[in-house]
Amino acid sequence: MAQDNPSDQKRHRQRLRQRFVEAGPGALADYEMLELLLFHAIPRRDTKPVAKRLINHFGSYAAVLRANVKALSTVKGVGETTAIMLKSVADAAERLARDEVMDRVVLSSWEALMDYLKISMARQETERFRILFLDVKNALIADEEQQSGTVNHAPVYPRYTLI
Repeated sequence: MAQDNPSDQKRHRQRLRQRFVEAGPGALADYEMLELLLFHAIPRRDTKPVAKRLINHFGSYAAVLRANVKALSTVKGVGETTAIMLKSVADAAERLARDEVMDRVVLSSWEALMDYLKISMARQETERFRILFLDVKNALIADEEQQSGTVNHAPVYPRYTLI
């Protein structure tokens, strides 16, 4: 759909927003969800080609949100402001996932724990070594990244202190 006409773009944006509200996010394709996000960063241009370029370049909606600002900015039509907005959405999703499991029993819900770890660690460019601290009721107290490494290796150096 060519949207050179500003009124066509406005109607397209309105239809997409309306479909999101009425049918929910599951009714939108990944590129449409990305397009919906891009409306806020790119107010007066057709965002569909940019959304499709991002997904083609990174491979998936999740990979777009996981990409760093520098990598996002290499895609035609994505400037620093747009890249930062996309990264802020990824951060919001991670914080939401973290809040869902913090101070809740996580070991009794393996699925919730795995969802949290997938959101916070999936598609990282380097290996990470993290420690999840649980209380006696298996509620997550803290999540700390101890080491980050290379593409396929995260060194862990346990040190013993003699007192």
